[in-house]
Amino acid sequence: MKILEKRIYDKPEKEDGFRILADRLWPRGMKKENAHIDLWAKEIAPSTELRKSYHGKEIDFKEFSKKYLKELDENPKTESFLNQIKKQETITLMTSVKEIETSETPVLKAFIEQRIKRHS
Repeated sequence: MKILEKRIYDKPEKEDGFRILADRLWPRGMKKENAHIDLWAKEIAPSTELRKSYHGKEIDFKEFSKKYLKELDENPKTESFLNQIKKQETITLMTSVKEIETSETPVLKAFIEQRIKRHS
């Protein structure tokens, strides 16, 4: 499985494959019909508390990543999410955050890669 990351505001491309919005909140200014998403994975996005403590600069990216991985491990919705995507050749994890490299998408990407490998 190939996993890409991009902003929801970037133009959709055929190479994106199965497009997943990884944010808990709907992106500002984005109409649902213009998002071209296949799945809005809000139930496995970082919790509101975790998101607020990270954006409020109470924790750094390393701590955010650690806590988000713990949330993913403990989330009862994670398995059904993985089952929904495991047959896809390419998925694109999307976020509204400007700095993708310090958003939830690289953490989720690493988690998916680890879990899909473990089950294959």
